Amino acid sequence: MALDPNSTYAAPEDWRAYSGVLSRRVFAFIIDYMIVAILWVPAAIVVFFLGVFTLGLGWMLYPVLFVLVAGLYFGISLAGPFQATAGMRAMGMAMVRLDGRKIDFVTAIAHLALFWILNSVLTPLILLAGLFTDRSRLIHDLLLGTAAVRTS
Repeated sequence: MALDPNSTYAAPEDWRAYSGVLSRRVFAFIIDYMIVAILWVPAAIVVFFLGVFTLGLGWMLYPVLFVLVAGLYFGISLAGPFQATAGMRAMGMAMVRLDGRKIDFVTAIAHLALFWILNSVLTPLILLAGLFTDRSRLIHDLLLGTAAVRTS
């Protein structure tokens, strides 16, 4: 089962595409946030020099720097040709929209923002929703019309 890189890709109806997706999502999450943490370091160095050149104004980016780096990482990678982050690709997964269209940058950012908001309100227990929904979809997947599928 390979993800078709065409601009239209509907979520498959085969149950095997969703088998083991929840556990793969957990490991993809860990991989992705390690990558974001690594990317945060050079971004922090750039902001430091930006702050020096702007006489301290650039340093106001530090409180939101992690959010900016994570947003760019997830937005660019989910809206890319593979529709998956590096962690998702390592775990053999991709994100698809149920209407068959490709995930765009705004949908990817909304997916990340809803995940953070729901995770802070409902704690990591939001993963339990995947045990009771069709296609192992989480709450933010239900709200945005997306699903995580296996590609291998």
